[in-house]
Amino acid sequence: MNRKMETITLKTDIHCQGCIDAIKPIFDEDESIKNWTVDLGAEVKTLTVIGDAVSVSHVDHLLKQSGYNVLTDDQPSFWGDRPLWSRATFNTLNCLIGCSIGDFGMIFYLQAFYPDTAMIWQMVLAIIAGLCTSIILETVLLKYREHFSWLYALKVAFGMSFISMVAMELAMTGTDFMITGGKAAFSDPVYWLALIPALIVGFLTPLPYNYYKLKKYNKACH
Repeated sequence: MNRKMETITLKTDIHCQGCIDAIKPIFDEDESIKNWTVDLGAEVKTLTVIGDAVSVSHVDHLLKQSGYNVLTDDQPSFWGDRPLWSRATFNTLNCLIGCSIGDFGMIFYLQAFYPDTAMIWQMVLAIIAGLCTSIILETVLLKYREHFSWLYALKVAFGMSFISMVAMELAMTGTDFMITGGKAAFSDPVYWLALIPALIVGFLTPLPYNYYKLKKYNKACH
């Protein structure tokens, strides 16, 4: 007896060819699925599955194995998840605090004790210092919040989102130097006011990337 072939089309949070490559092994190996395609041209990407009595729940189960989901009408699009934006904002603020400590601390130190340091070296040293303090802060948080060993906490902190930290550091330091010219005139109110846009730009630059990592891989910068 021939089994009934079903065709199911579902909205998903798949969004690119990389996503398709990620689900391909699971869908290709499933014996109940005879053919499947993803429409990347749609605003919300749709997955069409043809198979022997396949169901929505079965397809959803396969998607979840690769970290994706079936979207219903009341679910947000990939970039429309408000709770995830809140989480990404909190994570990015933690990253901003860690980076700012080393970044601006190094600038203050160089201007106070080595004022003749070339601007390019001030930027490089400030970025390195900011990355170090951000990783140190996250290591401490992981140690006491997640009860990791020191070595494992350091490894996780370094690997969580180095790209995010670098982007934040470049944005903050670049903005600060564009406004102040690299001179930390501590008595000048303009210098202290320049910290505000530098922090804002430093926060906004990696925020979409941190949201993307949370949404796609369920990983966080902090």
